[in-house]
Amino acid sequence: MSTGTGNPSQQPGTPRLLRAINDRAALELLLEQGPLSRTQLGQLTGLSKPTASQLLARLESAGLVVPVGTTAGRPGPGAQLYEINPRAAYVAGLDVAPERIRVAIADITGRVVTEHRLPLPEGDPGEALAQVTQALDTATEAAGLPRDRLRQVVIGTPGALDPATGLLRYAPHLLGWESAHLVAELTEALGVPVALENDVNLAAVAEQRVGLARGVQDFVLLWFEAGIGAALVLGGRMHRGHTGGAGEIGYMPMPGAPLIKNVDLETENSGGFQELAGAPAVLALAAEHGLPAESAQAAVAEAVARDAEGFLRTLAERMATGLAALVAVVDPELVVLSGQVPRAGGERLRALVQEELSGLAIPRPRLLLTELSGPPVVVGALQTALATAREQVFSTH
Repeated sequence: MSTGTGNPSQQPGTPRLLRAINDRAALELLLEQGPLSRTQLGQLTGLSKPTASQLLARLESAGLVVPVGTTAGRPGPGAQLYEINPRAAYVAGLDVAPERIRVAIADITGRVVTEHRLPLPEGDPGEALAQVTQALDTATEAAGLPRDRLRQVVIGTPGALDPATGLLRYAPHLLGWESAHLVAELTEALGVPVALENDVNLAAVAEQRVGLARGVQDFVLLWFEAGIGAALVLGGRMHRGHTGGAGEIGYMPMPGAPLIKNVDLETENSGGFQELAGAPAVLALAAEHGLPAESAQAAVAEAVARDAEGFLRTLAERMATGLAALVAVVDPELVVLSGQVPRAGGERLRALVQEELSGLAIPRPRLLLTELSGPPVVVGALQTALATAREQVFSTH
């Protein structure tokens, strides 16, 4: 004798599943389009007015939406508007470098409620746990939040976690982050979920979610600051590689740079592209052209101000040389230039890199300069944390 119920659509739990699907769709619409009335939400979701009313009552009871005034000023009586409750959850994003930590906290809508920069002692910044704790406590105190209100913390660092060992590789200059159980230790000590991601990958996430790469399936983000790195998004997904080291192109052998053999990840033996176009190389090139500066960013800015054609063209050629090798393999639709050096060079440097790249590579991707208004790594960390927090909060009420 059969014990089944026949029609799968009549299986127990189906109404609950449909409610969950409708609730999630409504929450996503409220995130994307701002305050909506019951009628507007019903029209956008295809739900009847009674069902939309029940949905909003359910979400309001769960603390996920709040009323925010009416549609006054339009013909007829004003309708109640609802929006996502910004206090439903909070997340934090951190950008860690040897000399400082940037930290920001955002509410569930993505609005940044506080941002801070914590300088680190030169040469001996201390342990990762102490650094992150101090940065988070500074930010949560400024936001008036207890630390346990954070649903997710995402930390961007140089290098990448090796999935086989749990060790942070490609970042010998980041002192105090050597533990093989770093993520678990941070999560346990802080009492909130922690995720660790490569900083350049997070800059690419920022471009993918709120920047120039929205809707682009295959793109490369090329990062120029003190170090050089890249992030590869293929088929809409981040490509990290077997050991997490995809995009560590500073180690890539390059024509015009000394061939470095026996590359050692634990020393300053940085590799060809870094030697050719990293910050020390930019400063040396600037000195050759009579552009003394304290940083690569300052040197490039000064070159643009003086219209130092020789310096800018040589730097663009070096940047394009490494980029040509990358696009020859990946063939992306788009390349985004990010980091302090491209920002300092602006459209002048971007155009020169585009010109040089056109002569070096068969693929001709669009080459754009980032337009993000905030620190790219922090923006990407917040976007990554928000995706996780929304999945949890919107699915468990």
